[in-house]
Amino acid sequence: MATELEFSIATLTGPARRHIRVFQIHQFLDRFAMGLTVAVVALALTDRGMDLFQISLLFGVYSITTLAMELPFGGLADTIGRKPVFLAAVMASVISLVLFLSTRDFYVLAFSFAFIGFGRALRSGTLDAWFVETFKAEMPDVDVQPALAKAQWANAMGLAAGAVLGGFLPDLFGPAAERLGFSAYDVSYVASLAVMFGVFVYTQVFIVEKPRPLNPRALKQGFAAVPLVIKDAGLLALKHPALSVLLAALAFFLMATNPVEVIWPTHAKPMLEDGFANTVIGILTAAYFFSIAFGAWLSPAISRIFKRRHAITLAAAFACLAGVQIALAWQGGIAGFVTVFILYSVVLGVSETPASSILHRCVDDRQRSTMLSLRSLIQQLGAALGLILAGAIADVYSTPTAWTTGAVFLIIAVILVGLLARRMAAPVE
Repeated sequence: MATELEFSIATLTGPARRHIRVFQIHQFLDRFAMGLTVAVVALALTDRGMDLFQISLLFGVYSITTLAMELPFGGLADTIGRKPVFLAAVMASVISLVLFLSTRDFYVLAFSFAFIGFGRALRSGTLDAWFVETFKAEMPDVDVQPALAKAQWANAMGLAAGAVLGGFLPDLFGPAAERLGFSAYDVSYVASLAVMFGVFVYTQVFIVEKPRPLNPRALKQGFAAVPLVIKDAGLLALKHPALSVLLAALAFFLMATNPVEVIWPTHAKPMLEDGFANTVIGILTAAYFFSIAFGAWLSPAISRIFKRRHAITLAAAFACLAGVQIALAWQGGIAGFVTVFILYSVVLGVSETPASSILHRCVDDRQRSTMLSLRSLIQQLGAALGLILAGAIADVYSTPTAWTTGAVFLIIAVILVGLLARRMAAPVE
């Protein structure tokens, strides 16, 4: 394999620099549109009369739809082209937003969340692949990783900026919207809808891809391949007990943590004074994303403390998460909640790298895509089950009780990863 040259903006050709800028703007806009609703979605559902169990069911619909569609649509972009598949994903997001704005009915909202999951399944890896392939064609011997990092930075900034503005808009324009008979949170959804149309136009104009011949059998083949992919992935996991243990631990991890991610705004908002409570929720949502990124940045240094034994690092991270989740559940004041929530988010970020390192060490290149598909499937299942269970407990008892119960799943994950650490004789690279 040829040695790649070090990335430097100064040495890139004009088209390569433009390619990076185009993709950065695209990623910012796409995630900005999503960020406008991510901070207020649970609050908007509460405002529409949904209880915590119904909110959890709706997010479960999203998870299950993503899970069901991600495998059959995984190869579609390779077959008919990245741009048309992404444009279809944008239209799915538009339909979702229109449905949400049009109703207060649980079943119509369920369709809205199904379209969100459908859009995510279509989005998965589409334009990322286009970006890498086009960059490599222009600069074949240059390391693409720093270019991807620039795109990921724009992605994170768009999500964070959208979350802040999405929280601020209901405080600023919500009273006027309510006087017109709408929900205060509809303002953020209308803004997201407008930006999503902008994303569609931007993609159509600036994302240039050579058209590919339409293959009507591609989608049919994608669905037909799902049982085979699941079978191959399942057999691979059974042949590698370490993988089976890791995937089970990740399922329990998502069962515990996803309910916190979904319903924390409904728990935190009553701690805030009226006026700019939604703005604070938006800022805290942005802090959540930045804290996860900071935790991921810290992860290599923490791994070195544990002598790069990633299973032990992961067990320690899960154990910390269990304790911090319980502490978060029983915070009664906003200052304590914010402090513990940011710590919780950092530890979430720390846990991502060792889990991925273990998984990639256990499989070779020809098995990697299959195993990543299985990981996605199991994690989505864990997330959906955890949400439904936590929503039921929160509705009958309280959110702190649901989160505390969820910490038990983290303890189970710690035990499983501890068993995994014993199985792994050599340090994980």
